[in-house]
Amino acid sequence: MAATRRPRRLTIVLAPWCPHCVPLSVKHGRRLARELRVPLQILDIVRSRQEKVADRWVRDHGDASPDYLIPQVFLEWSDGSVQHLLTGFSEQVPRTDRAWRDLFASDWLRSVRSGSRA
Repeated sequence: MAATRRPRRLTIVLAPWCPHCVPLSVKHGRRLARELRVPLQILDIVRSRQEKVADRWVRDHGDASPDYLIPQVFLEWSDGSVQHLLTGFSEQVPRTDRAWRDLFASDWLRSVRSGSRA
């Protein structure tokens, strides 16, 4: 029988000066990581070492552009795959908050929590 794919880690690419990121996405990211029982990795684009890693995440798995939007949220799976979950919006902060709330209310997340979407 094949092993079931499980969430392994949640990663958020952000900047501390971004109101869509701090505290909003940090708070929601902690909640999501807790619900999925995975560690949370925060990559701060203001820190040069983290920025290089963050840029690679966004380029390889996210919504990439020269001046990409933040936050961007990724879920790593036990099989090594990465799923892009959310990109912040350039509109007002409530729009990004709504995207997080939509994610928490999604059928997709319910299925991941139950283990049926592995």
